[in-house]
Amino acid sequence: MQVYRIPVLSDNYIFLLHDPNRHTAAVVDPARAEPVLQQVRSLGAELTAIFNTHHHSDHVGGNQQLIDRFREIKVYGGALDRGRIPGQQVFLEAGSRVDFADRTAEIFFVPGHTKAHIAYYFPANNPGESGELFCGDTLFAGGCGRLKEGTPAQMRASLEQLRNLPDNTRVWCAHEYTLQNLQFAISVDGDNPELQQRLGEVKEARSHNEPTIPSSIGIEKSTNPFLRWDCPNIQWATNSRDPVQTFARLRGMKDRF
Repeated sequence: MQVYRIPVLSDNYIFLLHDPNRHTAAVVDPARAEPVLQQVRSLGAELTAIFNTHHHSDHVGGNQQLIDRFREIKVYGGALDRGRIPGQQVFLEAGSRVDFADRTAEIFFVPGHTKAHIAYYFPANNPGESGELFCGDTLFAGGCGRLKEGTPAQMRASLEQLRNLPDNTRVWCAHEYTLQNLQFAISVDGDNPELQQRLGEVKEARSHNEPTIPSSIGIEKSTNPFLRWDCPNIQWATNSRDPVQTFARLRGMKDRF
């Protein structure tokens, strides 16, 4: 399974999954249709699936045009998003499975940003290979999504599920927010040498307009404050040792940053 990153809008990423053996493709969170159609045409592939993580317009904006173009396409989304995702036909819950390109994705229910948010995790097929996590707006490189419809307790629990994935899992999040996220992170975890190094690398990459996605679970565990609610530095910065309260205060600080 090949993954193509397609930048759209001001800071969104669409991800196109390609099966070169079957000449088929699936798309994750198509904010716009035309860039997807261009990529599909360049690969000579047939688009067979839309994998939506949640209902926001910058994740489903291209659904209907793609449905109109590919009549046999299936549209997947969270069960609780029924009626909110254009063309949704498959209603996924925690533990559901989705097959593509000889890979099987496990569905994680990760509410917080929205009440129905899901993530698609394709485990590695072979030892030493990387799994692939498509997490929408739940986990970002260096950050996490705002709480639009969920609670701090829900979001922390959702992030804990993702934190428990193998360290070499590649994290395909839906926005290029990494630099802004790390600028906040350094304000609450400034003594973290791995974070200091990462911030320097991201500044250099973004100065050349290079993408910072994908990240990895291992990198996020060592540098993303929203996965470090049990770290003494973060607990000190939030004046709390309670996991949910630590996370909630941290999220509030980021909202005001």
